Amino acid sequence: MENVMKLYNSWCKIPDKIRFLLVGGYNAVFSYIIYAIAVHFLGEAHYQICVALQWIISSVFSFVNQKVFVFCTKGHWIKEYFKCCTTWIVSYFCNAIMLEFFVRFLIKNVYIAQIISIFLASIVTYVLFKYFAFKHKEN
Repeated sequence: MENVMKLYNSWCKIPDKIRFLLVGGYNAVFSYIIYAIAVHFLGEAHYQICVALQWIISSVFSFVNQKVFVFCTKGHWIKEYFKCCTTWIVSYFCNAIMLEFFVRFLIKNVYIAQIISIFLASIVTYVLFKYFAFKHKEN
């Protein structure tokens, strides 16, 4: 167990932007797979329902990964979870609006449009996580 904690502490010394890229990339792939499966079963016409399902399903998975592996916080789980929910609402609407814009006016392909939307929403999510959901007081 001591070795695991040493490894974890070493991991947490890596800059959070790098940790977010690695863990966030994994989360984004997981989220996109949920989206793609939902589109496959519900149809491309229902891509907004699919993106909502994606955000709902992936939120708990993402919370644990962000708390433990990106921001390495020791704060209150419930409080941080509710702050994350606020962050996800903002991030979800950014994602949904961008997706709608890309599908209607630029890309037309709901799969490619969502890849771009997830990437752009991830930037918003990182900022909100860092400065709101997982913000900790400096000593």
